[in-house]
This record gives sequence, C-alpha cells and structure tokens, in this order.
Amino acid sequence: MKKTARAAATVAACVTAATVLAGCSGSGSAGSGSTTLSIATLTLPQSLDPADANGSALPFFQAVYDTLLKREPDGTYAPMLATAWKYNDDRTELALTLRGDVKFDDGTPFDAAAVKANMERFVKKTGAQAKTLKDVESIEVVDAAHVTLKLGRPNPAMLFYLSDAAGLMANPAAFAKSGDPLKTRPDGTGPYELDTGKTAIGTRWAFRRATSYWGRGLPYENVTINYFDNETALVNGIKTGQVNAAVLQDADQQAGVENAPKVTTVKQEFDFQGLLLFDRGGVVTPALRDTRVRQAINHAIDRRTMLDKLRQGRGQITNQIFGTDTAAYKKELDAYYAHDPAKARELLKQAGFGGGFTLRLPRITAIVPDALASSLQTDLGKVGIKVTWQTIDPGSIRQVFGQRAYSAMVMNLGQSATDWVTVGDYVTPGVFNMFGYSDATVKELLPKIQRAPVEEAGPHLQALNEHLVKDAWFVPFYRMTYLHVSDGSVKITPQSGMAVPSLYNYAPAK
Repeated sequence: MKKTARAAATVAACVTAATVLAGCSGSGSAGSGSTTLSIATLTLPQSLDPADANGSALPFFQAVYDTLLKREPDGTYAPMLATAWKYNDDRTELALTLRGDVKFDDGTPFDAAAVKANMERFVKKTGAQAKTLKDVESIEVVDAAHVTLKLGRPNPAMLFYLSDAAGLMANPAAFAKSGDPLKTRPDGTGPYELDTGKTAIGTRWAFRRATSYWGRGLPYENVTINYFDNETALVNGIKTGQVNAAVLQDADQQAGVENAPKVTTVKQEFDFQGLLLFDRGGVVTPALRDTRVRQAINHAIDRRTMLDKLRQGRGQITNQIFGTDTAAYKKELDAYYAHDPAKARELLKQAGFGGGFTLRLPRITAIVPDALASSLQTDLGKVGIKVTWQTIDPGSIRQVFGQRAYSAMVMNLGQSATDWVTVGDYVTPGVFNMFGYSDATVKELLPKIQRAPVEEAGPHLQALNEHLVKDAWFVPFYRMTYLHVSDGSVKITPQSGMAVPSLYNYAPAK
C-alpha cells in the first residue's frame, strides 16, 4: 500500500531533500523502533477512502496517506508531498512543487498527474472535499513535479485544506477498480500500512510501519486506533493500560481521571457550544428576522451558571464563533452580551414580540442532555420564548440541514485556527447557513478578506467578527475545555484548530 522509490533512491533523496525535511530514513525507522501506540477515539470513520475523510477522523487517514502540506501543531505549514508553494499576484493561481522520489507500491509515481486525479475525484464524489475545493476551477499539470491550481476567486483557506482532508493523496490506479477498494484497503504514501490481519473494522484499526517510507518515520512501529462508544469505557481503557492516549470532552470524566495514578493530562480549548441560528431571514420562525430578537436571545442566556453547573467551569464564556488563534478574534467580544433578562424582554417588546414566541429545536441527547435542555428552556422561558424540543437520532442530522425544517440547533462546533475556514463553515451559504442568509456588511467585507494577503486581512476579519456578534448571527455559550489524557507513556501535543491531535503529535514520554 505504500510508497517510495526503492531504498537506493530513497538514500539519494535524503541528500537532495535535506533542506526540505529534517531527517530521512530509507527504512522508515525512528525512535525506539519496537513500541506500539494505542489511541482511543469516539469517532468512527465512514471508510478509509480519502473522499470520506473529515477532521475528527483525520488520524486514521494520516497513518496511510500523506497530505500535500503538513500542518504543524501551531497551525503553520511545512513541506510534505509538496516541497514549495506560491500564489500569483491576485491569489487566483497556486503553484505547487512536488517531491520527485515518492511512489506507490505498484510503482505508480506520485506526481502532478496524481494530484490532478485526486482533486478531480474529490469534486466528483461531492463529499466534504468537494466543498473545500469549490473555488478550484481547473488543475494544470505543468510537468511531473509541478502542478497549478487555478481558482475562480481567491480562497484564503486553500493552504489549510491542502494540509487537511483535501490534501490526502491516494494511488490513482485504485480509482478505476470496482467496489471502491480504498474504503477498506487504503493505498497511499503515508508512514504506515493497514494491518488487515489485526484490524476489526468498526472496533479496531491496526497499522504497521511501512518498510520503505520516503520521509522521517514516526516513533512507533505500530499504531492502533480503538473505537469506544462512550467516555466511561474510554477512561477505563486508559486506567487499565488498554490504550495509551485519548481526548475527553465530558467534564465529569475529566474530573475523574485528572488525579488517577500515572495519568498525564493536557488541556485545550477548541469546540464552542452554542445555539446556531440558521433562520436569520425568518423563513421558518419570523421573529428571528429581527436583530433585536436575536440579541434578546443572547442576553437571556445565563452562560456563567450554565458553564459552572453543566461543565464544572471547564471552559471559557464566549459570544464569538472565531477562536483565540485567529486574526478575527477580539477578546472583548467574548463578554459582549451580559446576562440581562430585563434587557432581553425590552428588546423583544421593541421588536413587536413582547408576548413571546415559540422556538422549536431539534435535540441530539448526546449534545443536549437533560440538564442543558432544561437550562435553555428556563432561561428563554423567563423572557417569553417558549422552547419545544424534538429529539432526533444522530443519524438524522443531515436531514436537519437538508430539509430546512428548523430555525436553529444547539451544537458543538469547532473553532478553526484558520479564519476563512470559519467563514466558509458558518458565514457563507452552506451546511450551517442552509438558508443562504447574508447582509450588506458581510457582502462588503468578504471580498476584501478574500483579496487581501493573509497578513493584511486582520482588520477586515475583526470588523466581520464584530458585526456578526453585534448583529447576533449566532448564540455561542462557551468554548469547552478538552482534556488530552495518556497513561503516562505518551507525550501529547495538541493540534491548533483541531479537537484531536494529528498522528504526528504523539511521542514517547521521556
């Protein structure tokens, strides 16, 4: 399922690529050489085909596929399959220079044609990668080592996407085979290969080190990713040594493991929990068309009590969807809406809804447990907004977005470290803006952000963020503290902009 030119070519490549990658090994060996890393996860991958990849399942794919760019723990970009990249002056063309020493197991070279084939396949598959690559109008193969992405408009998140799922490169020779073999037998250029004999799809995925990896191998001979359907079982796995590392979201589970013998922990704030307002145009719930109504909802929520009682204070109150690592983030906006029921009632009265209105919300109990459902009903009920919950199965969530039957939904959502990813996810028309709502200020600011070099876009991004908060596009509650835990044998480095660490972010503890 792997990789490179043969050992002799790999040794030669180490010399020529020394300035690109720190360290290289023809055998792919690194670190202690006989260790196994066992990771626990609550995420089930849809398959091992890169077309089905998503952020929370990315470590499964990083084991067997490389991305065009590597994203470092702090969110900066480094060479991987692409050794260099450059935009033209108006940022509508992105030229990539590719490694020339990488091959798949069957001898198929990784080259510009492979990049073109993968990206065109992503678009045809109409999955998540189709959205991230929507601005790519064409892909020009200049020669084997050079490819140019031609964009219909500038996309400030393109480098992020090429370091994420849209940058995963599979063997094009597999695309024409019947039965979508990549779903269960991945064929990439990554540091590991799937050990089918030790893998039980749906429960455990076992990976063994590739014998001829082109780059610097990771410090484990074997990696196993184990699926758990609840955090209680996951914590028991850590305590008993069944697994080495995991991420905990639940506050009670975090509290229960922090003082356990030998367990080490690292905190990270990533996801925000909040009421995502879809229907700002008032199609389903007319009241939401009025900015004052949306502001009233924000003032009605007692975020401090909610955070303290539901999450033991594990998090930070926020009123903005942009994370702390972004250029758009403004600390003062975290506390823009004070808990003020009287002001909320006055705003509703000014908007013509002094008698209140009904807000029907879908509920996934794993995200909205009874305590949270009751808290929101109470807070909004005090200002005259009657919340009615409709419990739905997690598998039905796509219908929420496709059928546009609800005006809002309580969700846990990521705060990317890349501003334009947040814009694309929540502001522009798409899954979380299924009604396609916009306004004059947003329409004015988005082109300025798109056209500006990343280092000059900050003022426009902050203006956008401030507008979204003050116009009450959303009702964030707080950023949740996640806890990375290990059995003491592993050092975990959190990944900026991701709830789970990259596979590259695990190392033996010293």
